[in-house]
Amino acid sequence: MTTTIAILAPGAMGSAVARRLSEHGARVLTSLKGRSEATLKRAADAGMVGTDDDAIADADIILSIVPPGEAVALAERLAGLIVRREKKPVVVDCNAVNVDTVLRIEEIIGSAQAPFVDAGIIGFPPQPGGKSPAFYMSGEHAKDVAVLKQLGLDLRIVEGPVGAASALKMSYAGIVKGLAGIGSAMVLAATKAGAADALRDELALSQPAILARLEVALPDMIPKAYRWVAEMREISGFLGPDHPASQIYEGFARWFEHLAEDAKGEAADAALMKAFAASVQKKV
Repeated sequence: MTTTIAILAPGAMGSAVARRLSEHGARVLTSLKGRSEATLKRAADAGMVGTDDDAIADADIILSIVPPGEAVALAERLAGLIVRREKKPVVVDCNAVNVDTVLRIEEIIGSAQAPFVDAGIIGFPPQPGGKSPAFYMSGEHAKDVAVLKQLGLDLRIVEGPVGAASALKMSYAGIVKGLAGIGSAMVLAATKAGAADALRDELALSQPAILARLEVALPDMIPKAYRWVAEMREISGFLGPDHPASQIYEGFARWFEHLAEDAKGEAADAALMKAFAASVQKKV
């Protein structure tokens, strides 16, 4: 039998995951009500079928893949859709949210008597012919979605309750995106003070791995900065208000807000970061 999977929403990650699942024989549904022409095209190209709420609720598995600030509202919407269904879909929250948030989402989905899985995605959207990002899953129902592995996703079980996969995601993103935040802030500060070339050359000598990462990370982060704002606040919440380091991630949230605003305006800081990355490439 064909497995029916609903993915909300058809963004960059959601549509890429949909394409991978469709290529492996799944029927992939989504909601396209009120979406832009660009989103409609992206969904169609990925093999997604736009449908109504009743069909979404009848899916075998529902994957929630939205910006972290939208995760709770989507859970509430899904609970309303499936509460009266006799056959319940497995709801998988794949969003970059902290443990407290995912436990709240579990409670919301549980109020509709639906099985729930905590998931964290690590990696880039899958490209045709390329590998899948890692889907880490935790909770008592994690093994209920093992079919996703047969459908082309890199499914990895984290032994532990709901919250374990999200804790992994928060920790990993806190390191990787935290490094991007530190690197971008210091590159811009050095550039504006006239020390960009000296910083690049010193990193090449003493920290070549960091320089190589910045070469890729700086231009890559510019269009994503707006999406990282809520994620940094989730990481701050993951640490907790009394943790001394929680303010570091609140600071990163404000920094990415600035970069997102810069990208929408004159993009002066974006141009400086791209120039630094380009200078690394020329130097190699």
